[in-house]
Amino acid sequence: MSELLARLMARLSQEDKLLIAFSGGADSALLASAAHRALGDRAVAVTAVSASLPASERVAARTFAREQNIPHVEVCTDELDNPDYVANTGNRCFHCKTALFDALIPLASMMGARMALGTNLDDLGDHRPGQSAAVARGAIFPMVDAELTKYDVRSISRELGLATADKPAAACLSSRIAYGDNVTPELLGRIERAEESLRQFGFREFRVRAHADGALARVEIEDTELTSAFERRGDILTALRSAGFVFGSLDLGGLRSGGMNALLSLTPVSR
Repeated sequence: MSELLARLMARLSQEDKLLIAFSGGADSALLASAAHRALGDRAVAVTAVSASLPASERVAARTFAREQNIPHVEVCTDELDNPDYVANTGNRCFHCKTALFDALIPLASMMGARMALGTNLDDLGDHRPGQSAAVARGAIFPMVDAELTKYDVRSISRELGLATADKPAAACLSSRIAYGDNVTPELLGRIERAEESLRQFGFREFRVRAHADGALARVEIEDTELTSAFERRGDILTALRSAGFVFGSLDLGGLRSGGMNALLSLTPVSR
């Protein structure tokens, strides 16, 4: 066992029971797998299901948990019923995590478990208002406590042979909508369809960002795939229009985590 994994296992072993917020991404997958190794069936992975979770990610989470023999449940969250979430101001993620923990707290109370998130050290420097909601509800961050970075997460995942070791980051679909534009199930569905088309074209790391109340789709794509994307711009534009967008653009800046956060310093996002 590597020193990094040993630190994480030691931290998790301090807990009696855990509920892990499990999206199926690399971070939460490692946390769920390590917690299962440390605590057995006293660690349960929980996936929040709403219109902001792509169907492909829901299937991937189920598959991972089944293959790893991790106890796994799904809960439906109601963030889209919250006008503050729909308004999509800079603290949208706070309302999302609040809805998640509102759904988890009854289960955590019944189990006598603490709630855990797969946040790592690199996440602490970004604009992530959801973390404050997690702290307010008593959630813990075992990978932060073990001083693990994103690089460490992927290294440990490879050590454990996890399929998610090199999985591209996949934030929720709501993060694709420009701050100030309403989050709606219809727009989330359009983004999901557009991204699924790009995936079928063979692209691996990208985001379809929606602007102008869903009229414009701005495609961020990883630098190594930009040339290929430009060569297939006709196919991409057709896919974007088929998904309901009027205009399509290819962002020359490439893929950037939290790409919409640049808007927060430019203009007010409330209406």
